[in-house]
Amino acid sequence: MERVDTLISRDEAFNLLKSYLKDEKMVKHCLAVEAIMRAVARRLGEDEELWGLIGLLHDIDYDIVNRDPRQHGLKAIEILRDKLPEVAVQAIAAHNEHNGFEPTISEAERISHALRASDHLSGLIIATALVMPHKKLSEVKLSSLKKKFKSKDFARKIDRSRIREIEKLGLGLEEFMEIGLKALQGIADQLGL
Repeated sequence: MERVDTLISRDEAFNLLKSYLKDEKMVKHCLAVEAIMRAVARRLGEDEELWGLIGLLHDIDYDIVNRDPRQHGLKAIEILRDKLPEVAVQAIAAHNEHNGFEPTISEAERISHALRASDHLSGLIIATALVMPHKKLSEVKLSSLKKKFKSKDFARKIDRSRIREIEKLGLGLEEFMEIGLKALQGIADQLGL
């Protein structure tokens, strides 16, 4: 993919995120999704900076809409329209299938699949780390993650079908889990895990 110039820097995006999201756990979640999106972009030969910003900013409107799934993503359009390329804004809005938004750019739909998959995988990885003896990402092994993925009683709010959306981009589930795990282990200090 050809690199798309973003309108804001990563530092500006992070400061913008923190001005809208007050819950530190949500900020850390966005950092986790950013790390996975960057790693997936690298693996797929996509624009790491753009995909990273999409991951970082995907929940920017979460507090504004009071976590209402029918509105989540739609307010992000207003916040980000003049700050990111249209493909990024549409991918962020489309990552929440409950708001009725349909992207008009096919690449935005493709990125939204990666975003939904990364969003849910980050939750699975972090939930797995939290049941480890020392609650550290360094303790999580791919084999443990695969077992937790298969266990329907573990982290019930994590939608496994959303994680599988990565397959629409030609990436296998196991490889995606490995990519995601390494990405989060690489920012474990930022996540406090």
